[in-house]
Amino acid sequence: MTPLAGLTVLDLTRVLSGPYCTMMLGDMGARVIKIEQPGKGDDTRAWGPPFVEGESAYFLSINRNKESVTLDFKQAAGRELLHQLLSRADVLVENFRPGTLPKLGLDYETLAPKYPRLVYCSISGFGHSGPRQKEAGYDAVMQGEGGLMSITGAADGPPYRLGVAIADIVSGMFAAYGVVTALFARERTGRGQMVDVAMLDAVAALLTYQAGNFFASGKVPRRLGNRHPSIVPYETFAAEDGEFVLAVGNEDLWRRFCEVAELDLGERFATNRQRVTQYDGLRPLIADALRRHTRQYWIERLTAAGVPCGSVRNLQEVFDDPQLGAREMIAELEHATIGPLKMLGVPVKLSETPGAVRTPPPRLGQHTDSVLQHDLGFDTDAITRLRAQKVV
Repeated sequence: MTPLAGLTVLDLTRVLSGPYCTMMLGDMGARVIKIEQPGKGDDTRAWGPPFVEGESAYFLSINRNKESVTLDFKQAAGRELLHQLLSRADVLVENFRPGTLPKLGLDYETLAPKYPRLVYCSISGFGHSGPRQKEAGYDAVMQGEGGLMSITGAADGPPYRLGVAIADIVSGMFAAYGVVTALFARERTGRGQMVDVAMLDAVAALLTYQAGNFFASGKVPRRLGNRHPSIVPYETFAAEDGEFVLAVGNEDLWRRFCEVAELDLGERFATNRQRVTQYDGLRPLIADALRRHTRQYWIERLTAAGVPCGSVRNLQEVFDDPQLGAREMIAELEHATIGPLKMLGVPVKLSETPGAVRTPPPRLGQHTDSVLQHDLGFDTDAITRLRAQKVV
């Protein structure tokens, strides 16, 4: 048994934040019915290259464990079908700009009286309140607006966005967290509620200790490259054959590191406070010691001494690591047009009711007929008429 088995999610989202949320819910057993625009589908179906047998690798990465139903709910007939699905659903997830769905009568305030047990999750750039609520949200913009880019990059270089769309991804994560929290509350109250997730809020929540440092000191954090503002040494260093990460988080680890690196620095750098305040003097001493040997030399010896460290690996090296295989973080499924398809596994491991990668990402409209027939009771002729009207 999976933890969310028996729950139905209507997924009106596209691109990344919403699909990531619904993928997380699907991984834990919820039935996810992905509503897509007839003839086009999710925007990411066209994002690439790379494409695999005509399917976008981007789309494939975040849409497993879902059923695809094409439905034009801008048409009255399409909205009627959507309402029939809503009457059977536990959750609706959407990521339209605020103000879009009220025009169609599909906002929370309109739906809640009709479906009082519905958990309605809305993901948007700035949320459903505040002076900027009508503005659209895009990942790169949110990384900038939310402060992440200002603290990412070399001290003497330009700000950088992260190598993945972290604003979209974390918004999807917070949305899934909000949905399951609201479902748990429904068990007590018998009523659903709205889950309002703003990408700006989600990115701001990631600032954690950087925000705490700013609140405490009033000083605007600056870019530090790979170093940590409050812990030293905690960054990348160059070995003889490439870079690796060293993470010395307390005084005991510092003493162990110095023994392995054969550094005798006396009491000048004995405490983390000393190492942070005297960083400019300390770093060259560490760097000179570490560049004398290879990454593997240091990683083997530091790991044996219990000092956290690791190589800066490319994706080939990451996915060759047998640890990921042992943790089932690389899944393989049979796709209808592609054949064997590799994708990431489920990172949350539950001991009694684990999630699973059960079904491959769907082809556009793959489940339209089956949902209309088995869930809503339409016969073949009725579906043919709906298709002729471009409702599905």
